[in-house]
Amino acid sequence: MATHKHIDRICIVVTVLGLLLTVLFMNGGALGIHTASRSMGYEETLFDTSRVHTVDIVIDDWDAFIETCESETYSACTVVIDNEAVKNVAIRGKGNTSLSSVKSMGSQRYSFKIEFDQYEDGKNYHGLDKLSLNNIIQDNTYMKDYLSYRLMREFGVDTPLCSFAYITVNGEDWGLYLAVEGVEDSFLQRNYGRDTDELYKPDSMSFGGGGPGNGKGFNMDDFLKRDEDGDGTDETAGGEPDPALSGGMPGGFDPSQFGGGQMPDGFDPSQFSGGQMPDGFDPSQFSGGEMPEGFDPAQISGDGAQPGAESSGERRRGFGGGGFDFGGIFGGMGSSDVKLQYSDDDPDSYSNIFGNAKTDVSKADQKRLIEALRKLNANEDIESVVDVDEVIRYFVVHNYVCNGDSYTGSIIHNYYLHESDGKLSMIPWDYNLAFGTFRSADATEVVNDPIDSPMEVSDASDRPMWGWILSSEEYTQMYHAYFAEFLDTVDIVGIIDEAYALIKSYVERDPTAFCTYEEFETGVATLRTFCEKRNESIRGQLDGTIPSTDAQQRADSSMLVDASEITVSAMGSMGGGMGGPNGNAGERQGFGGKAPQDGGNGSFSPPDGTASGGGMPSPPDFSGSNSERPGVPGSGSMPAGGGGDPSGGDRRPSRPDMGPGQEASSASADAASARWTLLAVSGAVLILGLVFAVLYKEKLK
Repeated sequence: MATHKHIDRICIVVTVLGLLLTVLFMNGGALGIHTASRSMGYEETLFDTSRVHTVDIVIDDWDAFIETCESETYSACTVVIDNEAVKNVAIRGKGNTSLSSVKSMGSQRYSFKIEFDQYEDGKNYHGLDKLSLNNIIQDNTYMKDYLSYRLMREFGVDTPLCSFAYITVNGEDWGLYLAVEGVEDSFLQRNYGRDTDELYKPDSMSFGGGGPGNGKGFNMDDFLKRDEDGDGTDETAGGEPDPALSGGMPGGFDPSQFGGGQMPDGFDPSQFSGGQMPDGFDPSQFSGGEMPEGFDPAQISGDGAQPGAESSGERRRGFGGGGFDFGGIFGGMGSSDVKLQYSDDDPDSYSNIFGNAKTDVSKADQKRLIEALRKLNANEDIESVVDVDEVIRYFVVHNYVCNGDSYTGSIIHNYYLHESDGKLSMIPWDYNLAFGTFRSADATEVVNDPIDSPMEVSDASDRPMWGWILSSEEYTQMYHAYFAEFLDTVDIVGIIDEAYALIKSYVERDPTAFCTYEEFETGVATLRTFCEKRNESIRGQLDGTIPSTDAQQRADSSMLVDASEITVSAMGSMGGGMGGPNGNAGERQGFGGKAPQDGGNGSFSPPDGTASGGGMPSPPDFSGSNSERPGVPGSGSMPAGGGGDPSGGDRRPSRPDMGPGQEASSASADAASARWTLLAVSGAVLILGLVFAVLYKEKLK
């Protein structure tokens, strides 16, 4: 009898342990047990920053695909990444204003998005599901985006991986791009060990990172004309009037009236910083949706004080009158939900968040996020709704790089919002207009941009995800301490010099570049000097010798670091990207019927003499018509590629038991099953324990 009593107890204990393990594995996040980030595989392949990677896009009728880029329509192709083929993947144009800008320049150098799993669920490249190929527009340095992401990652911020990639199309040179990890499922898996968290890309007025459901269809011309047939109200992403949109136009200014070439009734140019329109300014040129030819926004000068700045939270100083002030003219474009302001408990009040979700969102998810926003705005129990360490690190780097095209800028967008168990954090995105180049700012003012009232924010409560840091002396001190740590531990200039040495030969021969090689050299030198002076200013702001707020700097600018020798626009700016030989962007020789350099056949030949010894890989020999290319209907198998990597290193060997493209997809099974491993352990413990107990009990009968 005693033996039977012990067995009963064993059964109970085993059952309880199994149930406890199941609860822990299924609800560990809610109990404070967080899954560690994990290696996916693509970190060490495509995103090795010590080399320039190669991406060959193999596609039927490239010209026809280019015609679809503005509509962001998917096409099927094969991509060959560092000589490893992945077949039957989707490619589309990517961007918003950049799409129309590329077309207006007469260029075809669009940004692209590659989706490995568009046509086959679970397909990936070493675990990567989405890849952006950025065209490096408005960036003569080729590295504003790259440097910003590298600084974020070096300082411990959850950041998209990136690397330089030389693009070819059907074996022909296309240009040097920046490859960036998509912020979607694979990003969540890599950083948080799971893809069950919630991910949003808040955006209003169809601005944003492009693609269906998030900024697709934005056009500056449409924006300027958006009120011609309406009542002048702004709209949410869903097309409904958005009463929360902040900041009206100064003096009733209606930009739609520019379309007819006339200044609007009652418009007072004194509301432009200096009170004068620039010489030769013709408002009729705005009708095409672009800045007028020859328009110099620097001529809009003065002290930069804009009407309504105090009430809207916008500083609108125009960087000392040196730049075109979107904040002053447009009042700071971004609805209250994109600013992460709490309004009420109705999910419809947050359409620009939930309408731009990157993960499946339930009503419970909506309720949890709204409650987090309520506490955030009330500065209530901050550590329960904000990943304090992560967000402070994000703002240290973000405020260092002075990006006006962002959450703290005039047009409030270009960030991802991550939510896990009610805690919020920011994920960086799109920094090609960082370092003051969104508005070609006055260099001295942007170099000294105050770290305690950054960019366009003078009222911290207007941007609550930033404001909570200044709401507490403890958090402010932590922010300052982290800033000092960042300057002491991250070799900013070293990253610039390393990237310059890596890419300079590729830039020199980039056939579709938006700038000349000389402009690239000048841009990099300017960026280096900018960062050196930015470091000096921030150290002064931290030790109190330089004012760290906008109000203090206005009261006394005598101690600001002098950066008057810097021309910010030399790095590439909002109105830039019009470089290239003879001023024709995207028309260097060597592609699309233009004469190849060195009298060759159009293939890339680095000037360092590595072409024959392992520079750019030879294009794959498809040995036949387009119908025989891999990934194209009717295609055959992918032959082995030749050559080496662009840095002269050895090509990573493929596994002998796998065909080309299979190795890239093999990680999908591991990624799909990994999340169930821990749960399976608890289930096995429960089942085996019960079986053992039953068998043992039967034996004793």
